[in-house]
Amino acid sequence: MEAKIEQFSRKWLSLLLNGVIGLAALAGVVAMQSSGQLGGMSPAVGLQGAKPPSGISAASFKQAAQQEAQQEALRLKMLKTIPSFGFDNLIADWTFLKFLQYFGDDEARDVTGYNLSQDYFDIVTQRDPRWADIYLFLSTAISFYQGKPETAVNFIERGTRALALSPQLHSQSWIVWRTKGIDELLLLGDIRESIRSHEMAADWVEGTPEGPQLAPRFRATAEFLRRDPDSVPVRFTAWSTVYAQTNDKLVRQRARQALVKLGAQVQKDKDGNESFILPPRK
Repeated sequence: MEAKIEQFSRKWLSLLLNGVIGLAALAGVVAMQSSGQLGGMSPAVGLQGAKPPSGISAASFKQAAQQEAQQEALRLKMLKTIPSFGFDNLIADWTFLKFLQYFGDDEARDVTGYNLSQDYFDIVTQRDPRWADIYLFLSTAISFYQGKPETAVNFIERGTRALALSPQLHSQSWIVWRTKGIDELLLLGDIRESIRSHEMAADWVEGTPEGPQLAPRFRATAEFLRRDPDSVPVRFTAWSTVYAQTNDKLVRQRARQALVKLGAQVQKDKDGNESFILPPRK
């Protein structure tokens, strides 16, 4: 299935690129801590929604998109309960490919949002929790696009449990712990668990080709979090990203609440678009 990921288009790869938010945030955390003030992100650019296909009225397209989402929800509900007859991996593969089709339909997602993402990954992680490559996609789709990091971490833990007995069988198994640690740090602010996740990622990456480079980096991240557990600046950046890239009202409300809870100040421009500023820390 590794070859399948290599065939993704730019849209699919954007999921992985969004997952790199965690790496960039961790690399810049020291600079952000010392700067004292961080600018927020405004949703004004690129989130006004794509137009429906030519020849279809907006009302008709909206109705069709909503009906398709309802039908897909029923199909996913059925997939959660049908017997696999020993073909769990094939069901997981097919469901993941259906997710990519769902996620990549920008026009329809502008109408219905990304609410079914967690249903796709609920099935994938139930049927094939050892498929380590999908967890970055899971984190981005559920934590960032749906604003549900708690749900994402619960699904990721299926992978950590399934791979625990033999992590060496999959050279990329360390991704599961690394992804968990990023979500715990950036969105949940659970420093203790993030430290543990990064240490486990370091343990699992040892003995792989990436081990000499990544194991020290993960342990350094854990040690940094022990010395400076203030995760507010990186959580502010992460939740600002969630707020800026969604059209879903509930997700945006969740992100706004999280930002205000972190101490962010809300600013509005003349058009009523909101942005957030994190005041200097005392």
